[in-house]
Amino acid sequence: MYRLLRRGLGGGLLRAAGRRGRHCAARPLPGPAGGPGPEADVPSARVAQHGRGPGLLPLVAALTWFSRPTATEEEEQDAADKTEAEIIQLLKRAKLSIMKDEPEEAELILHDALRLAYQSGNNKAITYTYDLMANLAFIHGQLENAEKLFKATMSYLLGGGMKQEDNAIIEISLKLASIYAAQNRQEFALAGYEFCISTLEEKMEREKELAEDIMSVEEKANTRLLLGMCLDSYARYLLFTKQPSQAQKMYEKALRISEEIQGERHPQTIVLMNDLATTLDAQGHFDEAFIYVQRASDLARQIKHPELHMVLSNLAAVLMHREQYAQAKEIYQEALKQAELERDEVSIQHIREELAELSRKSRPLI
Repeated sequence: MYRLLRRGLGGGLLRAAGRRGRHCAARPLPGPAGGPGPEADVPSARVAQHGRGPGLLPLVAALTWFSRPTATEEEEQDAADKTEAEIIQLLKRAKLSIMKDEPEEAELILHDALRLAYQSGNNKAITYTYDLMANLAFIHGQLENAEKLFKATMSYLLGGGMKQEDNAIIEISLKLASIYAAQNRQEFALAGYEFCISTLEEKMEREKELAEDIMSVEEKANTRLLLGMCLDSYARYLLFTKQPSQAQKMYEKALRISEEIQGERHPQTIVLMNDLATTLDAQGHFDEAFIYVQRASDLARQIKHPELHMVLSNLAAVLMHREQYAQAKEIYQEALKQAELERDEVSIQHIREELAELSRKSRPLI
């Protein structure tokens, strides 16, 4: 959920298609299938019913002061420019389809863009299109397709001579680690998370003293935010695998980064406060959990956080564990109203179940 403002894959990419970014470096995440190859297959399966990226550098001929392109060179350049413009338009259409929740249409358009990119030999367009296709598959749970496409994206980034520590590669590696975690491939998931976190920490240590004319404050902040996102993702994995004490350490680091860079009232900071409270609650540290989730709920109310009902539900759960049943019931009822406003059926069902459990717990013994 971190909002990362990084530059595009492979250098200057489709600014016209609409992503901000930073030239990125690369080392592939260890995976069961080994390193990706440029010839990686493009999965053809449609995504289930239910992107981002940089852009392509304009193909401008390098001219010396004493030479002038021939008519043939000009014609070739015009053709290349037209092809690039067509690819850009296709990518814009694909992103619009993704925003409109039309994944099948987006995938068809992206395949057309990929075909044109291959025909024109435009590796930057190929890389960016693979990246969009991978994210589309990832978002909609097509994990095997997403894995192949992310590896193909990585292959082209590496083939383009990227450095080993680039944020774009680390971000892709994080997604691969999340895929491995979802597939219960724990060895590869752990290797991925550790790679992302250790690489970023080492990178930040080397770059922290660099002058601003060498590396801007914004670039350093973006790297720290990416580390925060990695810590957050790893913490969720640790909590899922019933390692709450280790998850707590990751959440504490991620929360500190978010507070320092984005501020206490940022939506992501509030989510991290809530998640840290969850890990504390899971360990029986109810009083400490209450401090964090109470603050998270206060801030969520102030900014009208879209996940306010979830934060309130967690606050009520902590209150119930502290045997403050009357307060817990009041908060659960508030959470239920918010969930109904958001039409979050899953949360509505969960909160109703919790209210029923609370009713049983608070019933006086005869």
